Amino acid sequence: MGYSGGVRTKFSGVFLVVLLLQIHSGESQLQSNYYGESCPRAEDIIKEQVISLYNKHGNTAVSWVRNLFHDCVKSCDASLLLDSVEGLKSEKESGLSFGMRNFKYVNTIKEALEKECPSTVSCADVVALSARDGIVMLGGPRVEMKTGRRDGKESYESLLAGALPNHNDNISLVLDRFQSMGLDAEAAVALLGAHSVGRVHCINLVGRLYPTVDPTIDPEYAEYLKGRCPTPNPDPNEVLYARNDRETPMILDNMYYKNLLSHKGLLIVDQGLASDPITSPIVEKMAADSDYFREQFARAVVLLSETNPLTGDQGEVRKDCRYVN
Repeated sequence: MGYSGGVRTKFSGVFLVVLLLQIHSGESQLQSNYYGESCPRAEDIIKEQVISLYNKHGNTAVSWVRNLFHDCVKSCDASLLLDSVEGLKSEKESGLSFGMRNFKYVNTIKEALEKECPSTVSCADVVALSARDGIVMLGGPRVEMKTGRRDGKESYESLLAGALPNHNDNISLVLDRFQSMGLDAEAAVALLGAHSVGRVHCINLVGRLYPTVDPTIDPEYAEYLKGRCPTPNPDPNEVLYARNDRETPMILDNMYYKNLLSHKGLLIVDQGLASDPITSPIVEKMAADSDYFREQFARAVVLLSETNPLTGDQGEVRKDCRYVN
């Protein structure tokens, strides 16, 4: 009996080690400068393209950040970029992807990489690195990001509703969903700070304005929002929107948290951060300390970018980010 128990204990220990290796294998196979030998200029090319596109279309920088968030809900594998095919709906066509744009510019970056190093740099790494460089263009922190992701072969549109935090969700649910992606409360609050830039379509705002104004909104701010969104039934095809931050609308800074404390959060999920007992102390600290926000935002982006990546022999490297090879 002593012998069999020893074998069982030894086996269990080995099994635990193997299990832990499997859980962390994707993250551990990501590495700094993954393309150092196979495509030495890969990261420079992505950065050059991001800067060029930003100079032509400033809102691309915001799109890169949102792309990363939506792509990494289940796995950072560029599933977001796949077009619909027969029997498989694209994540891009989900209602939760409403307002997302500039997917075509991902292909612009990918085409530049294909000219330099054919079939080498994954679309998943393009999503991650363009977000990193877009954050810098928005005045945010430089994020040290590993590479080596591979591209998935399927879309997860059917899973988005149960995995992606929604603008009308309560904070407890939002934190649970972020936690499933490997982000703690501080990282979740920091990542939502990306709402410091960009804009929100009126279709996502009018529920807080009509038929009565949400009492958590500052009255003067509510009047401004009604001016931007004058009808309770906006046409989704019209570009009616309000800026996330009226003072520094294209700078990724901690003004977002200052606005929350002044009851000027655009979405229900935004304003909820300032009243939830778990997140409100974090909001107050980020509003008071810009360096703390930047540090936590950078950490959150790294955690997000390493959500269940495909690595090694998994997946593929797509030639065109819209289609599997």
